[in-house]
Amino acid sequence: MKLITFKQSGESMREARAGVLLPFGVVDLQAAAPLAFDDMEGQRIDMLRLLEGDESGLSLDGAAEIVNAVLEQVGGAVDVVRDDLDPDAVDLAGSISIGGYDLLLPRSEVRLLAPLPRPRSVRDFFTFEQHVATARKHRGQEVPPAWYTMPVFYFSNHQAIIGPDDPVRFPRTERLDYELEVACVIGREGRNIEEDEALDYIAGFTIMNDWSARDIQAQEMSVGLGPAKGKDFATSLGPALVTLDELDKYTNDEGDRWRLDMIARVNGREYSHGNLAAMHYTWAQIIAHASRDVTLYPGDVLGSGTVGGGCILELTPEAVGGWLEPDDVVELEVTGLGVLRNRIVYG
Repeated sequence: MKLITFKQSGESMREARAGVLLPFGVVDLQAAAPLAFDDMEGQRIDMLRLLEGDESGLSLDGAAEIVNAVLEQVGGAVDVVRDDLDPDAVDLAGSISIGGYDLLLPRSEVRLLAPLPRPRSVRDFFTFEQHVATARKHRGQEVPPAWYTMPVFYFSNHQAIIGPDDPVRFPRTERLDYELEVACVIGREGRNIEEDEALDYIAGFTIMNDWSARDIQAQEMSVGLGPAKGKDFATSLGPALVTLDELDKYTNDEGDRWRLDMIARVNGREYSHGNLAAMHYTWAQIIAHASRDVTLYPGDVLGSGTVGGGCILELTPEAVGGWLEPDDVVELEVTGLGVLRNRIVYG
């Protein structure tokens, strides 16, 4: 499934709710839940509730049941038109109602938000050797030996999450940068998780842009702490939370890595191109380390770190024409996960 958080025109952020993105529309899980579950009418369903699950049976598996119930009610044929948002796709010609509720919505009538607008936490790792080596080489440094002994991370600001097509307010920096990443979202509670069980704790993957103010980051890290304010202002997630079954065809023979092409464009020009399978550490190792002596909860986000060549810091501003500026549009595209797009605006 491709799980989303969305709202419709005229609705407030408090009315945002969970849905499932289909090739031709969006299933409103909140409106459609009574088709599959008793006593669900009028109950709010957001992404965190799906991830946590509850006694009603609502969960990620329950979301699949709701989608199947909607498709069974709709039948095999729906009226579609060319999708204004994607010329290569189709969209519903109009909403489809059952029992007075709009259960299936055209994609053009919903605004996608970050799949998890307020994650429980965000840990961002540092797992691509090329990124670590190149970034440190620019500073006249080598990769620290300790980097090869454990997958290190820092905590980011889980209250500064923005979604697809949201504006990024230009922070107080002269060196604004993007970072091309993928994040996994935890779907089960666990502590001291073993590597051979770790993948069972992943709810899905999404694209992540770890925006960075490089001048501020360099200053604060020279003290021996951080990054903090250099990353504090925004992190983008989206457009959807994609479950692992959607990505089976991209796994390696061992089933512990995903061969997903990762591309970054600025104003339509390709800057970065890498692959998620190049991670030095596996997702199982990341989850095992993150859960060591601490409990992970549904809705925790774990970032991969920047893919090799996945930021201006590595590429150098001289090579690409400078750091990011207001009015620049940054697009991150990852195979199977979609496109995460944001425009930088004056703060």
